[in-house]
Order: sequence, then C-alpha cells, then structure tokens
Amino acid sequence: MGVVFGDIGTSPLYALRDTFAGRHPLPLDSLHIHGIVSLMFWSMLIMVTLKYMIVLMRADNRGEGGSLALLALINREATEKRWGHGVILLGVFATALFYGDSMITPAVSVMGAIEGVAVYRPELHYAVMPLVVAILIGLFLFQARGTERVAAFFGPIMLCYFATIAVLGLVSVIGNPRVIVALSPHHAVAMFMADPWRGFLAMGAAVLAVTGAEALYADMGHFGRIPIRMSWLTLVLPALVLNYLGQAALLLRNPAALESPFYLLAPHWFQWPLLILASLAAIIASQAVISGAFSVTQQAIQLGFIPRLAIRHTSKAAGQIYIPSVNQALMIAVIILVLVFQRSTNLTATYGVAVTGAMLIDNLLLAVVLFRLWHWNPVPAAALLALFFAVDALYLGANLTKVPDGGWVPLLMGGVIFVLLTTWSRGRQLLRKHMAATGIPLEVFTKSAHSSATRVPGTAVFMASATAGVPSALLHNMKHNKVLHERVVLMTVQIEDTPVVDPASRAVVRDFGNGFYRMTLRFGFLEGTDVPAALREVALGGQPFDMMRTSFFLSRQTLLPSDKPAMAQWRERLFAWMLRNSASAMEFFRLPTNRVVELGSQIRM
Repeated sequence: MGVVFGDIGTSPLYALRDTFAGRHPLPLDSLHIHGIVSLMFWSMLIMVTLKYMIVLMRADNRGEGGSLALLALINREATEKRWGHGVILLGVFATALFYGDSMITPAVSVMGAIEGVAVYRPELHYAVMPLVVAILIGLFLFQARGTERVAAFFGPIMLCYFATIAVLGLVSVIGNPRVIVALSPHHAVAMFMADPWRGFLAMGAAVLAVTGAEALYADMGHFGRIPIRMSWLTLVLPALVLNYLGQAALLLRNPAALESPFYLLAPHWFQWPLLILASLAAIIASQAVISGAFSVTQQAIQLGFIPRLAIRHTSKAAGQIYIPSVNQALMIAVIILVLVFQRSTNLTATYGVAVTGAMLIDNLLLAVVLFRLWHWNPVPAAALLALFFAVDALYLGANLTKVPDGGWVPLLMGGVIFVLLTTWSRGRQLLRKHMAATGIPLEVFTKSAHSSATRVPGTAVFMASATAGVPSALLHNMKHNKVLHERVVLMTVQIEDTPVVDPASRAVVRDFGNGFYRMTLRFGFLEGTDVPAALREVALGGQPFDMMRTSFFLSRQTLLPSDKPAMAQWRERLFAWMLRNSASAMEFFRLPTNRVVELGSQIRM
C-alpha cells in the first residue's frame, strides 16, 4: 500500500483542484466538472489498469519491472541481434526522467498535505513553508537508518488513508448521487467537443491523477504482480474514484470549496485528524520515491550507466539500500524546488512532463516486446499500442504547454542526468577498448612470468574489467616488485541482464597452469557485488580461499587529455571528472580494507 501506491494515492490532494485553479483553469460548471472526473476515471482505467497492470506487468525481467529492467529484458531475449543504440537511449532517457520525477514528488506531496494547515487556520499560513522544509529534511536524514523499521507501519497507515478518503467521498456522493454519471466516457467527450482547447490544456493537470502509475511496474519485483493487481482493483482504485466523485459533488454544491476540495470534504471535527493522516501518507509516498531512486541507481550502476557509488545495505532484506550521494543530491534539489515555487499549485506546473515522457517511452519499449519478443498478432498489438500512444501523446502534448511555467524543470534535470549517464557509458566502452588494444594475452604472459619472477606464498587476486588480456595492476606489480604469488587469479566481475544469478553458476574458473587462473564472477543487476562472500564458495585446485592469505590488487586509471579524443572534448573531461569521483572498487566490491593494494596508471584514450 505504501511503497507501491503512495504516489498515486496522494494525487487527490491536488489533482482535481488544479484543473480548476491551476495555470489553465476550467470554468467551474457541471459540464467541466463531470468531464474532468470522467477523464480522470478513464485515464486510470486505460493507463494504469490496462497498460501497466494487465499488459506491461507481463513484460517482467524474471520478476523485476521498470524501464531499465525492460531494457535488459529486450537485450537478453532478442537473440537475433543486440538491440540498437536508439532503444538503449530510450531506456536511459526514461531513467533520467524518473530522477526528475523523484525530485518533484516529495516536494509536491508534502507541500500539498501541509497546506491543509492554511485551509483550516488561515492565520497559520506563515508556518506552512517552515513545516514543509523541516519535514523534508527529517525525511532525508532518516534514510540512513533504512526503511525496514517503519515498513511494517506503511501498510496500516495507507490502508487507513484509503479507507478514509473512500468514506469521505462516499458521504459527499450520497449528498449528490447524480454525480455518479460522470463515470460515463461521454462526459469527457462532451467537454472536449464544447471546449476543445481548454479541455486539452486541462489535461496537463488531469494527468496528476495517474502520476505514480509507472511506479507500479517498477515495484513489481518487490511484491509480485498478483498482490499489486489485487490491491489496485479491490481498494486503491475504488477509493480514488469515490474521492474524486466526492470532490466533484462538493464543488457542484459549493464552488467556494475549490480552495481545497480534498480537505473541505471532512466535517469540522475530523479536519485535523485528516490533515495528520494525509501528511503521513505524503511522507510515505515521498519515502517510496526516494527508495525507488536508490534501487534505480543500483540498477544503473550494475548495468554500466552510472559510476560506482558507495551503497550501504541497511538490512539483510533485498532492496533495503541507502546511497548517501543520491540522498544528498535529492534533498538539495527538493528543498530548492520548495523554496522557489512556494506553493503546490505552482509546483504542479512542473509535474507531469517527466511522468508522461516516461510513459510514452514505455510504449516504445513495449512495442519492441510485443512484436519482437512475444510475436503478437500485428492487428490487436497495433490497436492496443495505438490506444496507448494516443492517450500518452495527448497528455504529453498538454503537459508540454506547461514548459514555460515550470515544466522545463524536470526536462532540464532529465537532460543533465541523461548526458551524465550516456557520457559514463560511452567513456567506459572507450576505456575498455583502449585497455584491450594494449593488453598482453594471458597465455603469453604466464609462460614468461613463471620463469622470470620469484614466487611467494599466498593468493593474489587482480581485478580486471575485461575477460581477456593481462590487467595493468599485474604488469605494474611485476615491473616494480618482480614477484608473483603461488596462486594468481585474474578476476572479472560481470553484471548480467537478469536481476539475480543462480549461486551455482556464480563463478566460472579457467586454469592456465603454473598457478594462474582466470575467474569470472557473475551477479544480477539487483544483487550486491560482495566478492569475498562469493569467493568463500569457490575452491581453486581443491583449496578454498583464505582471506588472511589473499591480497587484492586494484588498478586506478587517471585519464589524461587526448590530442584526438574519441568523443567531444567536454564529454571527455566530464568522464574524467566522473572517473576521479567514482567510489573505490574496494568499497564497491566489499573487499577487506587491510588486504587491498591499489596501483595507478595514466591513460590517453
């Protein structure tokens, strides 16, 4: 309830209000009220229920969902060829847009909830901003402790929240039962026929009712598709529909309630409890998005789109991680957004562009899955995709009209992050290509090194990014120390296109004789790369690894400017900066600090 539906569940705080009080307000009459509620209801049915719940959740990468997981699935299953550069860029750009969304969601959710203070007590309006900032700072500081301790409370709080908004909506609907006719699709059609331009512009605010839909797919790996579908169909969707109908009925009775139709649904005696409950729901929604940013970052690191970052596992449960640098960056961005935009109505102008952009990209990736992986009949597949593309394109077009009013914020954030991700991926490819071109075949090296170096007791593990050639750390060690250990292991860590790798196939070892081995350790893109733990399950020549007799040798490259760079000079400098600031391989691979030797080298690409 909390992790998956926190974002979409807090949309009633501002979604309906902003269609009539936002940047492009609609007239507050029965035609437009019925039309917008109809539009929101059918958008939830088409975009959330049909697209994500029924279709996209079938496209899982061994249980995992999300844009990067879908991209990895396409790369793994499309055996006739590796999918082109364009498909990869689409998946990366969807990920970049997700980061933009993860910055806006905590700001708009918490601000929308706390603004209830000013609704109930206008004289306390001055306290809203300090409260919002204080709550957000506390929320981000709490991340270091992990979410496991409070996870048990997420479900009950959100269950109480959804039940509450459903009851409040139902009571309001009973006072004006004719509002139920708004569920008919002809009301949305009638609104667009009578007022097409303003109806189109209002879609930029109406899309707020489905923000968080992409999170349902991304969180599939944590809970499975069946629990998510059941929760949505039996509780979340009915609660949201009842609340939107209740807000519509309230506005038809009392147009002055537009100040905050969500909070003014509550009777006087329940106003402050509703404020507390809605604030807790907003905090949980923000917590879920932040945790999602950590998970997506871990996937991006494992798939080679982000430099190594320090990752802390806050519990033994899978997915319970904390990434300090991401947490700090998100906190700074969210606080800046709050201070600059001041009100949730202003901030919702930035909301929607990133969400609808990511949804449209999911359609493109889904098209590849339907036609190339599942081999669906072209007629129903094309009809289904045409429906999804039509709806998402209309919503994206409406949200693009908000670009001058703040919609540029997530686009700018997404663009910057996209440049960072693609620069790192391209730089790594060039760096590996350069190192492979200058490498020495291991077969040649073992024959000459065995007879020309002194052998010393113990095991030396040389970490290598490539599965061929001799790593530079081994060459430097031979050049300067002129010794070799009894067992020399050239180790490469590979991240597979699957979330989890079978432990039985974790390690692949090849014996080159004379105490030389090449080992490949395979991890899934959602697994932690704990090298010492993996080595405890491996034996070389019948002997297990003894960490107290094993030394790990790492290479650290320093990139020097090239006269003829393989990519634009500014991107090469950006890659060099990212390389310098990436986390140490020692920390990333969880190597024992007292058993590591690091050797540096300078490279011109």
